[in-house]
Order: sequence, then structure tokens, then C-alpha cells
Amino acid sequence: MAKARKKVQARSKQSARKSSARRAVKAKSKSRRRAPQKFNFSHHREEDFDQGLRSYAKYRDLGIAAATGGLARAHVIRMLPPFRPEEVSMPHYHDVEFQMVYVLKGWMTTEFEGEGTHTFRAGSCWIQPPKIKHTVRGYSDDCELLEIILPADFETVELS
Repeated sequence: MAKARKKVQARSKQSARKSSARRAVKAKSKSRRRAPQKFNFSHHREEDFDQGLRSYAKYRDLGIAAATGGLARAHVIRMLPPFRPEEVSMPHYHDVEFQMVYVLKGWMTTEFEGEGTHTFRAGSCWIQPPKIKHTVRGYSDDCELLEIILPADFETVELS
């Protein structure tokens, strides 16, 4: 009987901790209310690829930042051939909460601090933890990526 009570008490304590954690998350999210999200769509058009963050890539913004009030950004990145290490291989990190990359076409090789060098091919996906240092080590002439970032506005910090 004593063992059963201890288990019930332990569960009750865990349950109480979880409830207070949920209340804290709800309170925090209420204090950061955002504008309602808007319906958005983006169809592929070649003329929508613009020079963006980097000189070796063109970006097609998918309109997610405007639709989410800055909660997230999504864009298609088309890497420009040829790969030039002196231009592309600058170690850097992004000050973001979330970053996911999905390879649409071709391949890309990237080195991540503490994780090694990985080659990603069409259909591959990865998440980069906040502020992980990384360096692009190569990409195919037809490389295209889908990148999703939270929040929409973020900093890229280049390291020398």
C-alpha cells in the first residue's frame, strides 16, 4: 500500500510540474500575440528569383514572412554555378530560433562545427541548431534548396 501511495504522489508531483510548465508557456505566448496569419500562395515564376543575401545565389521569396507577420520566412535558394570556394566558403552562423533546409535539386556539401562534413542530395533535409557555425564546401551546378527560418528577420554572422 505504501509503494502505491509513493507512485501516486510521484505522479501527482510530475503532473503538477507539467501543469505549471504549461501555464507558463500559455502566459508567455499570450504576451507575444501576433497579427493573424493571412492566406498566401506562391507559384513558380523564373522572374521571381532575385539577388539576395549572397552573391553566389538567387532567392525566390515565398511570401511567408508577410503572411505570418514576421513569424517565419521561406524561400527557394538557387545556387549559381560554378562553385568558387574563395567566394562561397566563408564560415558563418545564423542568429535564428529555427532553420530547416530541404534539397530540391542537385547536391550540397556543408561542414558543421562539431558535426563534421555532410553531403545532402535531392530529397535530403537538415535542421541547423541556432548559431551552429557552418561552411559550404561545394554544390552542384543545379543545386536548389528550400529554406525555412524562424523568425523571418535574422542575422548572418560571418567569421573570418
